[in-house]
Amino acid sequence: MKVLKFGGTSVANAQNIKLVLDIIIKNATNEKLIVVVSAFSKVTDMLHLASSSAAAGDENYKVILAEIEKKHLDAIKELIPVSEQSGLLSHIKRIINHLETLLDGCFLLGELSMRTSDTILSFGELLSSYIIAEALKQNFKNSSYKDSRELIKTNSYFGKAAVNFTITNELIIDFFNANEDQVVIMPGFIAASMNGINTTLGRGGSDYSAAIIAGALHANQLEIWTDVNGMFTANPKVVKQAQPIAFISYQEAMELSHFGAKVLYPPTIQPVLRKNIPIIIKNTFEPEIVGTYISNQEMIFSNPVKGISHINNITLITLEGSGMIGVSGSSKRLFEVLSHQNINVIFITQASSEHSICIGILNSDADSAEEAINKAFEIEISQNKIDLCIVEKNLCIIALVGENMKNHQGLSGRMFSTLGKNNVNIRAIAQGASERNISAVINERDVKKALNTLHENFFEENTKQLNLFVMGVGNVGEKFMEQIQQQKKFLKENLKINLRVIAVSNSRKMHFDEEGIDLKEWQTLLENGEIANQEKFIDTVKELNLRNSIFVDITANENISKTYEQYLKRNIAVVTCNKIACASEYDNYKKLKKLSQQFNAPFLFETNVGAGLPIIDTVKNLVASGDKVNKIQAVLSGSLNFIFNNFDEKNSFHDVVIEAGVQGFTEPDPKIDLSGIDVARKILILIRESGYQMEIDEIENESFMPAECLDTTTNQAFFDSLIKHAAHFEAIYKDALSKDSRLKYVAQFENGKANVGLQFIAKDHPFYNLEGKDNIVLFFTDRYVDQPLLIKGAGAGAAVTASGIFADVIRIGNR
Repeated sequence: MKVLKFGGTSVANAQNIKLVLDIIIKNATNEKLIVVVSAFSKVTDMLHLASSSAAAGDENYKVILAEIEKKHLDAIKELIPVSEQSGLLSHIKRIINHLETLLDGCFLLGELSMRTSDTILSFGELLSSYIIAEALKQNFKNSSYKDSRELIKTNSYFGKAAVNFTITNELIIDFFNANEDQVVIMPGFIAASMNGINTTLGRGGSDYSAAIIAGALHANQLEIWTDVNGMFTANPKVVKQAQPIAFISYQEAMELSHFGAKVLYPPTIQPVLRKNIPIIIKNTFEPEIVGTYISNQEMIFSNPVKGISHINNITLITLEGSGMIGVSGSSKRLFEVLSHQNINVIFITQASSEHSICIGILNSDADSAEEAINKAFEIEISQNKIDLCIVEKNLCIIALVGENMKNHQGLSGRMFSTLGKNNVNIRAIAQGASERNISAVINERDVKKALNTLHENFFEENTKQLNLFVMGVGNVGEKFMEQIQQQKKFLKENLKINLRVIAVSNSRKMHFDEEGIDLKEWQTLLENGEIANQEKFIDTVKELNLRNSIFVDITANENISKTYEQYLKRNIAVVTCNKIACASEYDNYKKLKKLSQQFNAPFLFETNVGAGLPIIDTVKNLVASGDKVNKIQAVLSGSLNFIFNNFDEKNSFHDVVIEAGVQGFTEPDPKIDLSGIDVARKILILIRESGYQMEIDEIENESFMPAECLDTTTNQAFFDSLIKHAAHFEAIYKDALSKDSRLKYVAQFENGKANVGLQFIAKDHPFYNLEGKDNIVLFFTDRYVDQPLLIKGAGAGAAVTASGIFADVIRIGNR
């Protein structure tokens, strides 16, 4: 004999009920079945709303009642042939009329007792079970209907009645010993007191009804049919990568169901646990899927953690004070107060000093608990022996669950380390001696990040998901997006990095997709996105609060560089090719570096100097290893090197500058390159990364540009000025030619002083043969004295700069 229970989504409508009937008939060919059904989906909520509306004097209850009636009549018309509908419609109408009478009574009296509420809520299961029983008879004659209220007997604690198992088991056994039908349909959730008054077993009680029957009859197994493929390693609505659990113990299932695994009602397990009856969780809509098998059978798995779950809407109440130390009975008094208020304690932790005790309860109980506790301890509070209780609302409990966790060391440390790295603050911790459950209380806004981070760490083969928010998709940004699309599969397979672009923005539009933007369509999506708004962009990034978030700045915008602080403070990494922040006031530069350390949020800017060349990384490694940088000589502008390598008698200075812009070597405003300020920023960043303190205005900038050129306000005016002053540039070129030298824009640092400017480079200098858009840097250090450490390569261009940004992102993924 098997007991099958079908939930509300499984019997939501006639189409779903047909699937249920197919499952029942297929199973009934092999053995006897008892089928327990819930109310149609949402009907219990509608009944609750109708009764509370009626009691509040709101006539809208009549509209809700009409919707309930229509929902059931529509199902009958689809499931039952017209010739067979008459008797069933009459029966359903009588039930609806009875319900209407009760609701009218609530409306007239202006009240709703728990007893009346139980009776009203019972109509959902009464209606659904009778309709399903009649529908089954159309194709399977050897079936019948039995009202659960005649078999399951409880006390009179309305709302969540306690079952009298002695009488209930006897009634169930006697009935089914006498019943010869192959299938019996029964309503779940409802029962009756010893004097025949309707009671309910609590929300989700249909599972419990099925377990009670299975336990009484020593059924072969209990099948819970729902809309998911079993129990999952986490809530699949929150954690997209959640995996179904094939086997799980009763105790593990109990823990997960207590912590919000809604496919199973927590008390369900008790009646079958005592009888060692296995429970199988199955999907009505994919019946061929194996599902989750729950039993007391010992299984050995490599992963000691079976699942991660959570409970929302938690309030933490802390009672503390010196008057609690060494005083027996304080905890007893606290829990007695809560018990008298009928408040369930979900979480408990107490320091060994006895100075404080902390409990977790539902938000809805917080105010009454606070008032009751302060009143109970008002004498100690007035004597300053105990403080007024501290109440923290809108929290969440997350829990790691696994029967074998007790046999593995370091799981707690791994859990808390994982949360800490993602800036998830833990408010309280609890772990039982059985080590089957490790629980922590966190802020509710962090729950999605916490669950995904933990799931990634414990279940996803160490695959790390990086969530990118990209600001600026011009030449470099477009190449960056191309490179991500090209390498996405490689990174996931070889480096275990799952890269997702969550947002893209330019100066006009922005687009967000929490599930990850389709990289083949990002340009179209951006073009059709919402109007760009920097503040809204920041707020959305914060609100999404995704794990391993990275803000990628591919602009040269000063205002955007001023937002880094907001990201770092929220544990959001910053990767930038924008030099403005690191070349701003020294105090701001140090503050950003400090925030990066404080909030464990990487702040990477390798492309600030040398595009994709590993210049900054090299400096960091030199300093970290104890070396000291004494002198720097460098050509740091790929754009200026390109310009002076191509400027000659045949190519005017104006034309070469235009070409550099076309090829993407210059900034959007070419004056930034040609004024020398860009090079000054780069050498300043290298100086600071070498461990020295310096401001931008301390760097001597020997400009070769006429003042009139630099004073222009538009790019076109600037280009026109280059034509006007062509003779000036030609004279500089001829001067270098006469000295058998080449023009290079050089940055230097030595003895605490720095300068940038155009220099004549002789043939014997390492810079002389620097071609194209290449950069070169010479580091003279304590270790590299006679022969400097030399780094040379392409220092400009959209592709190499994008690859440098990409490399910084991968560095974060490999942390």
